Amino acid sequence: MILYNTLGNKKMEFVPHTEGKVGMYTCGPTVYHYAHIGNLRTYIMEDVLEKYLRYIGYDVKRVMNITDVGHLSSDADTGEDKMLAGAKREHKTVLEIAKFYTDAFFDDCKKLNIKRPDVVEPATHCIPEFIKMVDTLLKKGYAYEAGGNVYFDTSKLDEYYVFGNQNQDDLAVGVRDDVDEDENKRNKTDFVLWFTKSKFDDQELKWESPWGYGYPGWHIECSAISIKHLGEYLDIHCGGVDNAFPHHTNEIAQSEAYIGHKWCPYWFHVTHLLDARGKMSKSKGGFLTVSLLEEKGYNPVVYRMFCLQSHYRKPLTFSYDNLDNTAKAYNKLVKKISNLNPTGEPNMEEAQPFIDKFKENMDNDLNTSLGITSIYDVLKANISDATKIYLLNDFDKVLSLDLVKTANKLKEEKNSSVDTAKVEELIRKRTEARANKDWATADAIRDELNAMNVVIKDTPEGITWSVK
Repeated sequence: MILYNTLGNKKMEFVPHTEGKVGMYTCGPTVYHYAHIGNLRTYIMEDVLEKYLRYIGYDVKRVMNITDVGHLSSDADTGEDKMLAGAKREHKTVLEIAKFYTDAFFDDCKKLNIKRPDVVEPATHCIPEFIKMVDTLLKKGYAYEAGGNVYFDTSKLDEYYVFGNQNQDDLAVGVRDDVDEDENKRNKTDFVLWFTKSKFDDQELKWESPWGYGYPGWHIECSAISIKHLGEYLDIHCGGVDNAFPHHTNEIAQSEAYIGHKWCPYWFHVTHLLDARGKMSKSKGGFLTVSLLEEKGYNPVVYRMFCLQSHYRKPLTFSYDNLDNTAKAYNKLVKKISNLNPTGEPNMEEAQPFIDKFKENMDNDLNTSLGITSIYDVLKANISDATKIYLLNDFDKVLSLDLVKTANKLKEEKNSSVDTAKVEELIRKRTEARANKDWATADAIRDELNAMNVVIKDTPEGITWSVK
């Protein structure tokens, strides 16, 4: 399998640390508000990656954090805590906000057929691990105390800008121009590992630590949670491309300083979803959610298909016109599949070339667009309906579009509109007439069935029927 690795900015063969096993970490949501559909594009593509790794035989353990403390609104360790802002907005406690929006996030994931990770760990459950990691970094000389906080010292590193697309002048303070420099920092790129009461005295969640009563910085969470559940060698780390700097850059810095060796060789970043205003963002207000799409009559799985029709490394522009086109394509596929009449067993010799082609497409940097093309190729192919259904279900282990499931529901709805017993009796009489070479009666029965919107099909395995 070939994946584009942001660490090196090139396609590379994916080879995990332990043969046959994959440790996969995905940055989870900061649960201060609903996830917008731009956030969820990233989780959809990470879900496809995990499912495809399982599909080709890997034993995958996927870990995700839930950020319920410590994520500030600025990239330079300044600004308001996002969780505290959410609590103030809704007049609830931080933990109430965290519980509500964590549940809402996983409800959205379920609607989008995103598998729940094997481990989901809220940051507030790992305070001892954060303290241990910060303490170790201090003892090893990679961190220092200043102004009541603990900072990571980036000057101790041979290389800080590991993703190769940043430079010290452009990113002296952070990824935006509107942030204030923290005067406690020795170097502009240093970042907070632990905040104390010297900052944000109204912070609701605080814990005792060797450096005072306080709370962890955002970046330390993912490193500690990953190492706790996946050990010192992580195979692949995923997230949105906007997390590459500073969040993932800082994760690499502190993790490798802590464990003393290289940490994660593969980094998988998903590019932004765009709308008319550019990158979709909560800060702009009026962001789109799965619930809003449902209110407008869209099946959430159609949005999943919309995402899969584009490559994860390309910006994807959302519009309702684009989503309408995907909905039409989805419904056409469902209708075609509902007209299939699988009988007997699938022919695996016929199926194998389609499976090989699907793997070839997905092995090439997770090309989901061509993965969907494989669905159309199957439906056009001169193979049995049983083999087609087998292949569609097989591909859906990865794509998770519920095409066969939805088609079966459509078929049930159509079949419920006809008298099944009458149809079966007419088919029996037609078979009898054909056996007696009474072609006029057989043709008359076919016309009667056709008037009932019933289509019959003579196959080597027998007669099948469906409703138009």
